[in-house]
Amino acid sequence: MPNYKYPYKVSFFKFLFNSSEITKNPIPFHKRYFNESNEGSFSIKPFFSKQIILTKDAELAKHILQKHHKVYEKSKLQTKFLSKYIGYGLLTSTGDYWLQQRRLIQPAFHKEKINNLVAIINQTVNEQIKNLKSDDFVQLYPLMNELAFQVVAKSLFNYSAEKHTLKRLQVIIETLQKFIVKDIRQPHKRLWFILKGDIKHNMKLVKESRAIINNIIETRRASTEEHDDLLDMLLKAKYEDGTSMTNTQLIDEILILFVAGHETTANALTFTLFLLANNKEELNKAKSESVNLDNNTLAFETLPKLNFIKMCVEESMRLYPSAWITDRVALEDDVLGNYHIKKGTLIGISIYEMHRNINYWEDADKFQPERFSDKNKKKTAAYYMPFGAGPRLCIGNNFAMYEMMLVVNTIINKFNIETNKAEVKLNPLITLKPLDVEMKFTSK
Repeated sequence: MPNYKYPYKVSFFKFLFNSSEITKNPIPFHKRYFNESNEGSFSIKPFFSKQIILTKDAELAKHILQKHHKVYEKSKLQTKFLSKYIGYGLLTSTGDYWLQQRRLIQPAFHKEKINNLVAIINQTVNEQIKNLKSDDFVQLYPLMNELAFQVVAKSLFNYSAEKHTLKRLQVIIETLQKFIVKDIRQPHKRLWFILKGDIKHNMKLVKESRAIINNIIETRRASTEEHDDLLDMLLKAKYEDGTSMTNTQLIDEILILFVAGHETTANALTFTLFLLANNKEELNKAKSESVNLDNNTLAFETLPKLNFIKMCVEESMRLYPSAWITDRVALEDDVLGNYHIKKGTLIGISIYEMHRNINYWEDADKFQPERFSDKNKKKTAAYYMPFGAGPRLCIGNNFAMYEMMLVVNTIINKFNIETNKAEVKLNPLITLKPLDVEMKFTSK
């Protein structure tokens, strides 16, 4: 029998005792167990399931996500459970099908293709930001959520979808996201959700959202106009045998882009603006670099000049990565650093803790955008994974960075910003969400 070796073991009884608190917010408990272990990893052995490891070790993360990625796959939570609601697209698929879809869709997200979308992104940003002026403090996240949704919608469909159709799609997607969170957080209530009709109601919404997107696709297929948006690119994408995606496949990928593309960006923008409002020196430096971009055609050529703004966004995503944790299941026995793990072991990689690991980052909890200057970023590239790593690196990373740089640039160029909060509360689930961040926007 193999001599398996696991990291520092946390008592399962201790874990059970704290389970209700851990369900609400696991981050403080992760921190405590990492501190207890001194190994950068710890493990738990539940009674009736395989061993679980949590790590903040960048070498182990690279082993799992990059060097030996074929030996690991996403857990059922990320595949079967989520795909029920948001389809079997890039985020939720695995194996050969995932590889086929990635190869097909990747070209649509190359930098030169995204360049064509920058004018659309910037125009949408300007339209949304017009309405930001406030005489008092307002909740920031809902504003950023609305903005990010509109950017994804316009970039996907440009102006081919009716406003009321997109509004309905937005309501459905946000309702589904809330229910997915509830369902994940309270698995013990799943039977109650079925009896109460919650599952049935939300599956109806899934059906409706798919019908809306299908109608947009059919209308576009029948059109001869060029739109230069993501839907055009996805419709033109060809497999090696010359065939294209079916409507079902297109709907899966579009739903994933909506769900994964707008909430993560809304989170990151909220954190970035919060950090800038609390760090006046960095805010003033970013303001001095900002540019008035009412002319959408200048947006793309201006992006390389927004270097410090980019650094601020990157440092914000270090401190508060939207994709704060990811998981993989070992498909076979493996040697993982100093450990020998058994097939079926579930490994959680805490990006949040890795980004604050004092072995990698000096003054790890401080907001210091200079870490991402050209001079410094090479040192830390191995420990920085806000978009994941390896073959499953987020396909929309360039799109997201361009969008966030344009949003931050436009807001600080047009408004003075201030917050009445010194600390941000966190709601970590599928993504790391900020709670109760208030901001005041005063015209310059």
